[in-house]
Amino acid sequence: MKSKRQTAIPERKLKAVKELADLIKNKKTILTASIKNLPASQFQDIKKKLRNKAIIKVPKKKLFFRAIDSIKDGDITKLKEHFKESTALLFSDLDSYDLSAQLIKNKSPAKAKPGQKAPEDIEIEAGPTDLPPGPAISELGAVGLEVQIEKGKITIKKSKVIVKEGHPISQAAVDIMNKLDIKPFSIGFIPLSAYDNETKKLYLEIKIDSEKAIEELKELYGKALAFAVEIGYFNSQTILFLINKAGLHEKALSNIVDSEKEEKSEEKKEETKEEEKKEVQKEETQTPENKSQDEEK
Repeated sequence: MKSKRQTAIPERKLKAVKELADLIKNKKTILTASIKNLPASQFQDIKKKLRNKAIIKVPKKKLFFRAIDSIKDGDITKLKEHFKESTALLFSDLDSYDLSAQLIKNKSPAKAKPGQKAPEDIEIEAGPTDLPPGPAISELGAVGLEVQIEKGKITIKKSKVIVKEGHPISQAAVDIMNKLDIKPFSIGFIPLSAYDNETKKLYLEIKIDSEKAIEELKELYGKALAFAVEIGYFNSQTILFLINKAGLHEKALSNIVDSEKEEKSEEKKEETKEEEKKEVQKEETQTPENKSQDEEK
């Protein structure tokens, strides 16, 4: 019988597996991120920005799986399910959500391509442009924009959404956005999942837009504050508003009381005038004889 020849694993691959295994064991967070369609220049730029925050690797799938299997940690194997094509691995001592926020923060704006679906409503705002009169006038008109010429440049008369969210972007819309330097997309590392070595948990919903989250928190805080003031709930945040509200109520009540006093005073004056008028009328209707009898009485 012929024995099966076992192919020796190249030293460089063994070294790569060991390096990955050491990073998995020693780093707090292992994050997977999609780098699909990410230009090499953008990849290198992001890598430089994260130099002191994370180690970035783009290993072969088999090598990464070998590294995971060598650790013999049942929980870490869940990462295999989220390692797809064009996936980068980030090893860091940062928290999963902090690292994800760094990736979102380091995205770069990108131009649109025909056929792509708009990530949100793409609106061309009214105002002056740097475009000279010429072919651009008809191109702007082709997407429904109203224009006029001011000081030798094209001015957009009225804001208009040229592509609705989720709709495919036409070549005409792309041409206009390129002319106006509008970049509706953002490119960068897209967080997919993160494994926390301390808690032994896998996190999936880790796309944290810190700026958007802060805006949402501000909006919710404003609504909560208004509600708390409305129902009279007092704490360090609402007390000044409640005092001001009480002051306004006191002023309103004072105005009502003063108004009622004025009305009563006017009514009393009217009653006095009416009584005086009746007395005058009585005197005018009495005969001299009746007046004499009244005086005797």
